[in-house]
Amino acid sequence: MHLRQGTFSHLPELSDADIAAQVRYALLNNWPVSIEYTDDPHPRNVYWEMWGLPLFDLDEPDGVLAELNACRATFPRHYIRVNAYDASYGRQTTALSFIVQRPPEEPGFRLDRTDTDDRRQHYGFHPYALDDRPGERYGR
Repeated sequence: MHLRQGTFSHLPELSDADIAAQVRYALLNNWPVSIEYTDDPHPRNVYWEMWGLPLFDLDEPDGVLAELNACRATFPRHYIRVNAYDASYGRQTTALSFIVQRPPEEPGFRLDRTDTDDRRQHYGFHPYALDDRPGERYGR
C-alpha cells in the first residue's frame, strides 16, 4: 500500500530537484517552509513532529534541502513531509504540503467494522504500524 496524503501523493516519488522546485515556488510566494516527520501516518494524525523551527527568510531552497537531508539521515524509516504556510489571510494557513520520504515498507491500514444498535455499522481505520511500539514501527 502506498500512503496518499498531501499534494502530489498520486505522482511518482519526487526527486531532490523536484522538491527544490516546489520549495522555490513556495519561497517565491513568501511562504515559510517547515519539515515534519512521523511514524504514525494515520490520515487523522495531522500533528507530526516538527524538525527544527520553520525556515523563515530564505531566498533559495538550499537551506531547506540541507535540513531535509539531516532529517532523512536521522529518521531513515519515517515519513517526512514539507509544509509551506501562507500568512496572507492573517492566520497560518497551509498552502502546500507533500511527502518527501516514506519508509521502505508501508504496512497499510485495516478497515474495522463495528455493528451497533438498530443494525447500524460504523467503520474506522487501524494502521498496522500501530501494532508495534513507537520507534519500532518500521524496523530498526
